Amino acid sequence: MPLYKSISPNSQTTVKIWKIDESYDDLMQSIQLRPESLKRVLGMKSELHQRGFLSVRCLLAEFGYQDSDLFYDEHGKPHLKDGKQISITHSFNFSAVIISDLISGIDIEKQRDKITIIAHKFIDYESDYLNEDDKHYIEKLTAIWCIKESLYKLFATPGLSFKEHCLVIPFSNNDNQTIAWIDYKTKKRRYNIYFFTFEGFTCAYAIF
Repeated sequence: MPLYKSISPNSQTTVKIWKIDESYDDLMQSIQLRPESLKRVLGMKSELHQRGFLSVRCLLAEFGYQDSDLFYDEHGKPHLKDGKQISITHSFNFSAVIISDLISGIDIEKQRDKITIIAHKFIDYESDYLNEDDKHYIEKLTAIWCIKESLYKLFATPGLSFKEHCLVIPFSNNDNQTIAWIDYKTKKRRYNIYFFTFEGFTCAYAIF
């Protein structure tokens, strides 16, 4: 499938989402990989992960980049050779890339009931405004996870805890924006957050 969605929250930032309907072979034929990327994708045991990896390269092409324009630092954070900020995510049959002049992070997650099992690991302050009887509880938990994951990606600092260092300001069922904070050691930073749901998934991205 071609591009699923493109969003520009501001003049410096673009988000693109891909719905992965293509086969592994079709995706592989549509892009050009450098040797180390080819070795990496061939070494993946799951075809779902392989297709996610390749779909991200399709998204790069939508932005006008090639696989060779992308590299990773020692913390696993992706970078572009031209200096623009990039963050990458994929979950099941969706992938997304955000590219910006601003520091940014993105995450997509499928909305699943089992997120309640791990909620205690990433929820702290947010429990003050969450209600387990709310019919949107799973959706809200998933949004908070996505927000904190996007913060983790952009901050790229070992030791950052979703529960202890990331705080998401309350939002209602109809909201698609909020504010989040990272309070880590001597650093306290405020981020603009955007989020939305589609086809049983949640996408959130953070911009500094």
